[in-house]
Amino acid sequence: MEEQLEELRRLAAAKARNRMTESGIPRVAMVQGKIPAHELNAVYDPMVNLILQGSKSMTVGSRTLHYSPASYFVMSVHLPAAGTVRPAATGEPYLAVALTLRPATLGALIADLPESARAEKVSAGFSVASVTPELMDAWVRMLRLMERPADVPALAPVYEREILYRVLQGPHGAMLRDIASPDSAVARVTLAIQRIRRDFAEPLRVETLAQVAAMSESAFHRHFKAVTALSPLQYQKRVRLLRARTLLVAEGRNVTSAAFEVGYESPTQFSREYARAFGLPPGRDSEQILARYAPAAS
Repeated sequence: MEEQLEELRRLAAAKARNRMTESGIPRVAMVQGKIPAHELNAVYDPMVNLILQGSKSMTVGSRTLHYSPASYFVMSVHLPAAGTVRPAATGEPYLAVALTLRPATLGALIADLPESARAEKVSAGFSVASVTPELMDAWVRMLRLMERPADVPALAPVYEREILYRVLQGPHGAMLRDIASPDSAVARVTLAIQRIRRDFAEPLRVETLAQVAAMSESAFHRHFKAVTALSPLQYQKRVRLLRARTLLVAEGRNVTSAAFEVGYESPTQFSREYARAFGLPPGRDSEQILARYAPAAS
């Protein structure tokens, strides 16, 4: 498997930058090097993320997962998470490639699977596993398309299905099945997540979210926490703070303006919760980010 990994590193490193870099293949992106901390703290899309070099830690709520080369991370719902990347022990930069998940593609693929290939359902919305030679082969074929862009329209959908098929055969299979099943707890929690992300600045009523998910309040709270490692209120708070950070850094808003726009009634409470989440008060945090990364981007 080492030869496959080396080829993937070569293919990805030729194009990847220290931010999510589009590959020219639909839903496939890559990243390389030291990533700005404020970009690693984000609401992550549902994805399959394969580590090629270096290592990464991902924290969602109170859960932290670690993964290294030849392991992959699956996230089945949009999750506010904090990531940390590290170079390889020998000094090579962090390098990873990701495939964004699309429920329609998964649904069509799952319909073609034999019953024996369908694993038991699980409720967690994110996990990590070791890559198999078969999955690595599929990724190699996918990334080779970067060198043959004319083949992308015909072959990328085939290789995407193969990657997903291999993941479905592994320990994350049930998680992917839940995305495409409208009756699963994950799919119903996803409806509530969409509502929170859309209306994050509005007051949150768990009763309304439970109705959106077609669950009792107790069942909704239990499933939401199992899938996201956060309570609905914690999820909303994290989304608010991440959006506020974007307003401060990317749009130059002042602290009070950012606090009110994301739904806080008290700038003092906002500053306190922001500092608890990111380690610094909002003004100092945004100043440090701009001082550290803006010159490099210019």
